[in-house]
Amino acid sequence: MRQSVKAPVGVLRLPLFLLISGIASLAMWLPAVHALVLDDHHTSRSFFYSGILGLTLVVMIALALGNKVPRYSMTGQLLSLLATFTVLPLFLAVPVQDALVSTRYLNAYFDMVSAITTTGADIWADPARLPPSVHLWRAMVGWLGGLLMWIAASAVLAPMSLGGFEVTARGQPGGGTAAPAHMERADPRRQLVLVTRTLSPIYIGLTLVLWVLLMITGEQALIGLSHAMSVMATSGISAVGGVERAASGLAGEMVMFLFMFFALSRLTFSSDTVTAGQGRLDRDPEFRTGLMIVFGVPLLLFLRHWVAAYEVDAGEDVAQALRALWGTIFTVLSFLSTTGFESAHWQAARDWSGLETPGMILLGLAVFGGGVATTAGGVKLLRVYALYLNGLREMERLVHPHSVSGEGDRTRRLQKNGAFVAWLFFMLFALSLAVISTALAAVGSDFEQSLVLAIAALSTTGPLTEAAASEPIVLALLTTPAKLILCFAMVLGRLETLAFIALLSPNLWRS
Repeated sequence: MRQSVKAPVGVLRLPLFLLISGIASLAMWLPAVHALVLDDHHTSRSFFYSGILGLTLVVMIALALGNKVPRYSMTGQLLSLLATFTVLPLFLAVPVQDALVSTRYLNAYFDMVSAITTTGADIWADPARLPPSVHLWRAMVGWLGGLLMWIAASAVLAPMSLGGFEVTARGQPGGGTAAPAHMERADPRRQLVLVTRTLSPIYIGLTLVLWVLLMITGEQALIGLSHAMSVMATSGISAVGGVERAASGLAGEMVMFLFMFFALSRLTFSSDTVTAGQGRLDRDPEFRTGLMIVFGVPLLLFLRHWVAAYEVDAGEDVAQALRALWGTIFTVLSFLSTTGFESAHWQAARDWSGLETPGMILLGLAVFGGGVATTAGGVKLLRVYALYLNGLREMERLVHPHSVSGEGDRTRRLQKNGAFVAWLFFMLFALSLAVISTALAAVGSDFEQSLVLAIAALSTTGPLTEAAASEPIVLALLTTPAKLILCFAMVLGRLETLAFIALLSPNLWRS
């Protein structure tokens, strides 16, 4: 096993951020070729020359570094992630701004930060304004950002007990019964290569399968690819402005619905984050909590039609009822996974339940978020589950003060103070939400708009800006300071507050 991992380690003789920049430069040639096929030579030149410029800079920096082998410490990898989400979009935005000509560079930078953090906040309200190759590029950046977080969660955040792993009893994937201190002594480069080789084929394969299935349902190739990439990365980026405008219809929504479950728990595609004997999906607390929310919330909204005696046209029609139920189930899972797609039947669901502006429900789902070590954002279901168990235990102690907890297998995946750590993160999330929303209000946004924008950025659920407020928020009309604040909030929501605090730790820098 060790021999099979040693060979690719030699690839990592450049700083991690430089490698990511080189991959991004090569990726620019794909939309360049796509635009060339469509006879859009201006867009093709924008991406082609930008790719050459990026590769030239990477090669020059690599030659300047010479034979110096970078030290792949945890601090360096965490800083590389931070640079990828903040500095790299400065380069990724160059071909976008050049291809659109009429847009400001800040708008292009905002869009690339939104894409690479898998937020998917669409600053261009009209999809027809963008060339098809730019739509492809936005989806690719979001997809690559999702892959980066998949790898970083296992190779960087898990060994540092961040990203939700601080709640678990055994933090690092593949660690088995090893203690966190033992895991931290592993070679970071070898771990990075191993995780990349393990997860990349799964991620690419699932995306291709979903793309093929969407085309079978009648979707166009580009739109199907953008939706497939967006579902796997939970970015919510669409080439037509949303699933409700796609040609795949109900069949396409059902296919995407199945693949959204990968964002609820890592156990849907791997079993290396739990201790021995705890790898069954039906016993995974994240997946079970997600299922309870996905089917519990729609059921309550569905029954509200009769409980609250709301009347709608054809309210007792079975077909209308089923459409409303499906629209609610799909949309709930989409926002819980922080993807943010709305079903084509979401309006029927709102009419059925009598909720004209169900924004609070969507905001709450996005805050809960998906599973640990997935591409989803938010607080994460495992932290929510830890807080639920702690609350349940406290209520039991009110009735039986001297009782001994008998949770057994239910708490085996959580460490002893997991609820405390989860509550600490939740408080940090709430504090970040208060600071970001206050800052947005200070630069001209009203209270509702500031709150929706802050939650959308921190939970990496950009479509909330269109679905959660009473009126869709036009991001292009925001002031320059507001856009910069949102860029910071999106990076903060993607890396999470604890990772930023870890960068300030003197012990981490001395390691």
